[in-house]
Amino acid sequence: MSKAAGELIKAVFERTRTSKTFGRVLENVKLISAGEGKCKAELKVDEEHLNLGGTLHGGYTSTLVDCISTYALMTHKAGVPGVSVDLHVTFLKAAVPGDVVSIDARTIKAGRTLAFLEVELSKKDDGALIARGIHTKFIGG
Repeated sequence: MSKAAGELIKAVFERTRTSKTFGRVLENVKLISAGEGKCKAELKVDEEHLNLGGTLHGGYTSTLVDCISTYALMTHKAGVPGVSVDLHVTFLKAAVPGDVVSIDARTIKAGRTLAFLEVELSKKDDGALIARGIHTKFIGG
C-alpha cells in the first residue's frame, strides 16, 4: 500500500482518538505503523482501562481488536473500513497497570463482499499473548 494510505490512517486515527465520540477511548493508544493490510499499535495499560478485578477490561480489549483491525483493512487494496459482521475475541492472559500491550492486526483476505482480519495483543516486554481476535467485515458488493 502506498505511503499516502499510511498517512490517511494516521489522520483518521488522530481524529478518532481526539473526538468527543466513542473513539476517544483510543486516546492513549499509540499508532506504530499502518500499511499493506496491516496495522500495529501500542497501549500502556492504565487505571481507566481496567475492570473491577484490576486487569485490562475485556470490552476495551474487544474495542482494540475492532478498531486496529479496521485500520489494517483500510490500508489493504480494498481501501474501505467496512462494517462489522462478526467479532470474536479469545482472552488468554491478564494485563495489569503498567503493562505495555502490542496490538498487531492483519488482513487475511478481502474478497468482493467480506474481509477477514486477525489481531494479536501481547505484552511488549515478554511477548506473552493476552488476546487473539478474529474480525469479519462486510466491504460491499
